[in-house]
Amino acid sequence: MFENRTINRLDRMLDAALTGDFRESDYDETKLSRLETKWKRFLTASSLSRDALTREKENVKSLVSDISHQTKTPMTNIRLYVSLLEELLLTETGMTRQEEALGMLKELTRQTEKLEFLIQSLTKMSRLESNIVEVRPEKQPILPLLSEVIDEAVAKAEQKRITIHNTYEGEACASFDFKWTKEAVGNVLDNAVKYSPAGSTVTISVTEYEMYLAVSIKDEGIGIREEEIPKIFGRFYRAEEVRQEEGVGIGLYLTREILKKEDGYVKVKSKPGEGAEFMIYLHKGR
Repeated sequence: MFENRTINRLDRMLDAALTGDFRESDYDETKLSRLETKWKRFLTASSLSRDALTREKENVKSLVSDISHQTKTPMTNIRLYVSLLEELLLTETGMTRQEEALGMLKELTRQTEKLEFLIQSLTKMSRLESNIVEVRPEKQPILPLLSEVIDEAVAKAEQKRITIHNTYEGEACASFDFKWTKEAVGNVLDNAVKYSPAGSTVTISVTEYEMYLAVSIKDEGIGIREEEIPKIFGRFYRAEEVRQEEGVGIGLYLTREILKKEDGYVKVKSKPGEGAEFMIYLHKGR
């Protein structure tokens, strides 16, 4: 009988804790009462910790929003003045070292674009890590997403005479957030184009499994050494072989984090000199 009363009292304590209504009963010298007191202190500390975490999240959200907003106007102004200066240089006649000045402007434009990309990537990364934005998967067909990702990559691919070949025309569905998964798949495809030689082909295919839908992006690039594969998804990591290429080393990190939030994951198969194949696994859902 005593054991039943003890279990019932513990059960009521846990129920009250879960609903946030826990209150200490009259104190006595029993072990259960001392446990009740400790339980109250634990819940109070947990509540304070949760409140502090909420405040910290709001502070990060505000900081990220401020950085994004405050850098937008300066970057726009830099682009404007670069454009005006370029027009001025092109209309000048008899100017010495004109070509050199135009070359400097071109480099300034390139660095401005790189800075903009870095700011955007850091903003996305901060929002994901602090759960400021939520990834909301919903069941939908994969083909529209692949079509949009390819459309956005075509211009860069054409500059290098790279063919993006999508072999999939089916109607398979998976559970994913369209906007964020487009970012994840787009990052992988952008890398495939970036690190592939001119005139090569990037092949996209889809394989259905019982629980997952796998999107394969396979290139004919330089490949990845086995010891590098675990590192490429780290923040700001760039292998020695590709540091001459544009990039900041955030894309694959974002891809992995986005997929994790959708109950998905990414795998890589590669050998140096034989290209790389990234397999993006999206959960099919119910």
